[in-house]
Amino acid sequence: MNLSIVIPLLNEEESLEELFGRIDKVCTLENLSYEIWFVDDGSTDLSWAIIENLKVQHPQIHGIKFSRNYGKSQALHAAFARTRGDVVITMDADLQDFPEEIPELYKMVVEENYDIVSGWKKKRFDNVMTKNLPSKLFNGAARKLSGVYLHDFNCGLKAYKKQVVKSIDVYGDMHRYIPVLAANAGFSRITEKPVQHQARPYGTSKFGTERFIRGFLDLVTLWFVSRFGGRPMHFFGAVGTLMFIIGFLSTIWLGISKLIDVAKGIYGHLITNNPWFYIALTMMLMGTLLFVAGFIGELIIRTTRDHKNYNIDEEI
Repeated sequence: MNLSIVIPLLNEEESLEELFGRIDKVCTLENLSYEIWFVDDGSTDLSWAIIENLKVQHPQIHGIKFSRNYGKSQALHAAFARTRGDVVITMDADLQDFPEEIPELYKMVVEENYDIVSGWKKKRFDNVMTKNLPSKLFNGAARKLSGVYLHDFNCGLKAYKKQVVKSIDVYGDMHRYIPVLAANAGFSRITEKPVQHQARPYGTSKFGTERFIRGFLDLVTLWFVSRFGGRPMHFFGAVGTLMFIIGFLSTIWLGISKLIDVAKGIYGHLITNNPWFYIALTMMLMGTLLFVAGFIGELIIRTTRDHKNYNIDEEI
């Protein structure tokens, strides 16, 4: 099978039939065999009923229905585990992404051997102050911290080699950083392609400006995990040891200073009256705790972590 198209959605009943019709038309014209995975992330409208009706008429359609809203990352994770196509394409269900971009994305993966081709919405039809400007700042920070130079991490339209989606684990709110996760996993051929974008024709956006705050925090987490996730002792142990040594040397210095004062006949001066004494003790204690944290981290990474934190009601 050439293509697996993954479409997470939440309350998009107005757009699903039109979206499928456009996908089917372009794939038929290009003679591409395909399957579609609709992932209903806890919709409260008629989205799932529409997916069921489409499935009856079109066997290449598959659906996953979550028991509640878990998030886009969990939706992608569930679908990635089930895809069979050589190339996996993700896109949003709100018709802001153009299905007509699919053939070119597919060719760039197959013919030019890219691991990931990420869409780049050069011209956006979103609110400048609430989306465009924050998005530019966010993408600039993401490029700097991650080392993956894409202009639009948030674009939902992306194409992946099958091996990529089968090798990475998407959890939390990490769907924005799949290219970064892939780069950390050794997939280095990552590029971007300018794609068309249009204003949402139906419904309202499911994401607010708070997503940029969460996204930045997730990026810091991802940077830290990619640098020290496999060797937490290198960070916590090093910082802890340094703090302990500074605290210990400060304590020795206070003790020597006291002995010098006694030798000079200076009395009535208690070490415990010196604020540095408590600072030194605190640094020694914190250093010990950080070292222990690094040791515990080393034990934790030797266990298998299960990120499948969602329940599926139905699958067709």
